Amino acid sequence: MDFKSIMCALLVVTVWGVNFSVIKLGLEELPPILFSGLRFLIVALPAIFFIPFVKTPVWHVLGVGLFLGVIKFGLLFVAMEKDASAGIASLILQAQVVFTIVLSAVVLKEQASRFQIAGAVIACSGFGLFFLSETGSVTLYGMVLILCAALSWAVSNLIMKQLKQVNLLHFMVWVSAVAPLPLFGLSYILESDTPVTLIQNTSAQSWLALLYVGPVSTLLAFALWGWLLGRHRAAAVTPFALLIPLVGMIGASLILGEQISLFEMIGGAVILSGLTFSVLGERLCRAVLGRAGLKQKAS
Repeated sequence: MDFKSIMCALLVVTVWGVNFSVIKLGLEELPPILFSGLRFLIVALPAIFFIPFVKTPVWHVLGVGLFLGVIKFGLLFVAMEKDASAGIASLILQAQVVFTIVLSAVVLKEQASRFQIAGAVIACSGFGLFFLSETGSVTLYGMVLILCAALSWAVSNLIMKQLKQVNLLHFMVWVSAVAPLPLFGLSYILESDTPVTLIQNTSAQSWLALLYVGPVSTLLAFALWGWLLGRHRAAAVTPFALLIPLVGMIGASLILGEQISLFEMIGGAVILSGLTFSVLGERLCRAVLGRAGLKQKAS
């Protein structure tokens, strides 16, 4: 990858990592499901009136809109309101990598490599440490909600695997149009029957948070990510996503003043090691063996 592409990849990773802290700020005033619905409404309107429907079956848009927009973000925002810190949420959500590997093997009959299997096992042991933790950065309830959100994200990944030469930015705009009505309905039933009053009393902080998690984190970041995937091999681009939880935890520490216990740091290190081994293990092994072979020939 050239320097420009690397900078774009790091920009996307930074935007998505900081996104968790911004969500936390937005949830200080707005209930989580309503906040999530407003986020997708801002993304969808007025864009859907200018962007043509993507060339893919409608069920692809509806499926990703349901699993990614409604379920994943709904559960994540609910967990982040009181039951999970921003930094830990950004880390636990990466369980989607493990779930995607497992679902791809079960549903799509894709054969997982030994590196993916080993990495998944390592990462799962790290997630297990959080179930044993009693330090307060995440409750058991929050942990379960975020893992369910990660599972829903993995389901949407399987649907997106079926996309063929689809403009990712256009796709996300139409996906965003699916989520608001179900989320607003759930918010009315579960959170408040006076959503208009809540919105009217919202301060600039929450509106700025909505603008960040909407147009910036969704449209701008996904547009850049789609540009990178279109210009470079996926194997060169996707490893950058491993930096998201690291940026998320650093951002939460700087913006929100969150602190992570030693026990959680160990669990996080184990998870990141497992994810790294799952994504990069095969290439790292080839690189090591290749260098060893060169040394033998030289000697």
